[in-house]
Amino acid sequence: MSSKVKNTIIILIIFIAILVGGVFFRFVLQKGKINDKQKKIGQLRLYQLDTDALNQQLDLLKKRVAELDSILANRKYNIPYNLTQASFFDFVNQVSFSFSQNSYVNIEFVETETSADYHIYHYTLNGISEFNDFVKLIYAIEESKQLKKVSDVDLTNNVKVEQDGSPHYLVSYKFKAKVYYSNDNRFFVKNSKENQIIPNPVYDFFYPLIRNEIPPNKDKLLDVQSAHLLALIPDGAFLSDASGNTYLLWEGDQVYLGYLTNINYQNNEVNFVLNKGGVIENYNLKLEKEKKQSK
Repeated sequence: MSSKVKNTIIILIIFIAILVGGVFFRFVLQKGKINDKQKKIGQLRLYQLDTDALNQQLDLLKKRVAELDSILANRKYNIPYNLTQASFFDFVNQVSFSFSQNSYVNIEFVETETSADYHIYHYTLNGISEFNDFVKLIYAIEESKQLKKVSDVDLTNNVKVEQDGSPHYLVSYKFKAKVYYSNDNRFFVKNSKENQIIPNPVYDFFYPLIRNEIPPNKDKLLDVQSAHLLALIPDGAFLSDASGNTYLLWEGDQVYLGYLTNINYQNNEVNFVLNKGGVIENYNLKLEKEKKQSK
């Protein structure tokens, strides 16, 4: 027998062995596993939903999500999801943007407090501002949609006097702020609307009742304490100040530190109400002719 025939017989034997082994593996060893897989596929097909049913189920779930979002959005306060430290700095900058030039605020991040359900950023805020600006800042933090809280408020009065003598009665403040956030997005509202965070004007109880600082006469109004009544005309009075400047005033007109309240034609005099640093005084001027006659 030649070597070529021997090689052919050996290859044929190997091929037959592979074929027999494959048939044995397929129909003997894997038969039970294949049958189990086919049964599971058949069971899945029995419960398979069509596209219309899946779309209806999706619409119902969307409605349910919208209902939950509306409930959360209508709550006055919400704990935001994954809030950054810089977000509070941006919030304070937006609130303080409309403050007067005499007001400013400094912010310092202190620490992060962690708990099982939520976390807290701690900040310290301090500065000097007009009283209503300070109230705006406190009100905005407390009434913000994203939950924030103020604590440990320390206030002192502060007086700033300009070079021209104009006083500004301010407030020096320092307080702590807590900003809450959570890493759980179950109660997160993506498009929530901010609350009304602009307060109504309030009385400045730091404004002194009696003041040593008298504002200067920047508008060059009539200084009635050195003025003279020159003449009375129908519904008006003609006056002059110590520098010789003349003024024609009617009842209700503003003068330096007060107002012209009454023109008395019978007694030839005019009456004023002056506010001298919180001390209210009535002041009157008589006609120059009447003064000479009385002398």
